[in-house]
Amino acid sequence: MKNPAPLRVFPTLASADTLHVPGCGCALHARRLFTGGLLAAAGALAVPAWAREGVEVGPKSSLAQFVSAEQIEQAGVQQYAQMRQKAAQQNALAPDGHPQVVRLRAIAQRLIPYTFEWNDRARQWRWEVNLIGGKQINAFCLPGGKIAFFYGILDQLKLSDDEVAMVMGHEMTHALREHARERMGKSMVTRGAIEIGSALLGLGNGGRYLADMGGQLLTLKFGREDESEADLVGLELAARAGYDPRAGVTLWQKMAAANKAAPAQWLSTHPSGPTRIHDIEVNLPKVAPLYARAARPAQRFEPPRAQANPPAEPPRSVSR
Repeated sequence: MKNPAPLRVFPTLASADTLHVPGCGCALHARRLFTGGLLAAAGALAVPAWAREGVEVGPKSSLAQFVSAEQIEQAGVQQYAQMRQKAAQQNALAPDGHPQVVRLRAIAQRLIPYTFEWNDRARQWRWEVNLIGGKQINAFCLPGGKIAFFYGILDQLKLSDDEVAMVMGHEMTHALREHARERMGKSMVTRGAIEIGSALLGLGNGGRYLADMGGQLLTLKFGREDESEADLVGLELAARAGYDPRAGVTLWQKMAAANKAAPAQWLSTHPSGPTRIHDIEVNLPKVAPLYARAARPAQRFEPPRAQANPPAEPPRSVSR
């Protein structure tokens, strides 16, 4: 098969967003009058039978309540549509039949069924996956399940399917755990944005705020806790979907190597380092049983092959 025509470059977009709370709140309070044997038995009962299997993350921030889930998802849908249209106009949007688009969508279809546990709203999302031309190492998932990969992350890192699943699961988690909603809620609280709150309630210019919100989604940076959470939940999503979770380690090793050569756009908002790899390694035993029981993908795909005419660098005059 001949290699597809190279995609034209598209302006760099910062990774955006871009929910489930494990564990239980109950505790068995043993009374002093119980004997040691009874205490041991009671301690065994303290572990609920319904305790979930997999990674553990903290509860969602209460700050998310200050922004409507419907509003931020609508903003994500609108921003994604605009980005997609702009890419198409610049001939930078890969066609549906592009081998790497087929690959990305096949991997997404395996991951999506396992997202519902983390956010029930994901059942109603109209998930989309697209590939954009460009050398930058970047990917994101906007609220509402709108996923985009840049060609560079697949081509420069030569990602295996397992590694692609780790990146995709990571980005999906930002949307599932509503990290953008939380960040914007925090911004509203710290600024005392009463007018914005009124707009969300239908008392002000909600349309203008929705447009402003959409613009923020592509420049939003997440904190280290958000990134760690995205790593771990993404690890579990990939394992449940039948992708080797050990690829989480090789992925970040590749990222670190690429960042030494030239700082990657994705890494500007996704801090790397030994600590990150260590956290993934610590959690591998928690997801190994999930991977062992998971059905393996029936089809495996190859990374992009070397092209005679790789995508050019983005014109400096083109803005985000």
